[in-house]
Amino acid sequence: MRTTTILAGALGAVLALTGAAAAHGPSRLKTEQTVLLDATPAEVWEVIGRFDDMSWHPAVAETAMLPEGSPADVPDESTRVLTLAAEGAPTMTEELMGIDNEKMSYRYMITEVDTAVLPVTNYSSTLSVTDVEGKAEVLWRGGFYRGFPNNDPPAELNDDAAMAGVDGIYTAGLEALAERFGTVE
Repeated sequence: MRTTTILAGALGAVLALTGAAAAHGPSRLKTEQTVLLDATPAEVWEVIGRFDDMSWHPAVAETAMLPEGSPADVPDESTRVLTLAAEGAPTMTEELMGIDNEKMSYRYMITEVDTAVLPVTNYSSTLSVTDVEGKAEVLWRGGFYRGFPNNDPPAELNDDAAMAGVDGIYTAGLEALAERFGTVE
């Protein structure tokens, strides 16, 4: 009888944990992409290192700082609004979290975006340039959750859609830089 009670208790605990695991919700997703450009790190940083200028990215039609005239290099105070080059000119609002011009790197987070435009939530990212034998390696790395915070998301807000959206942004930006500077094989 004692063995049956122990087994029943263990089975109950396993079932309770299984239910809790199913109710967990989404996990944080991560992605990164790199490109090695045929330019010096300083040349590339001059183009991508300004938080108030995303004109190098083909998906961005306009970059504006909020409030107008605010600085572009003050963490937790520099906020940019990107108007996208897409039908309806959707926008995305991002805040600078940290910048290190000497290390050629900045971190930012999206504070506002329609999940129909980019199916993510709690997105943060780092864009950096490093020296690889005199050439510029650009690394774009991000972490985020899918656009639907609960279990059983619709297809347009699931993990795959979130990864495809962010990867598409990174790919388009890095390809534009490769076209501008050329790449190193």
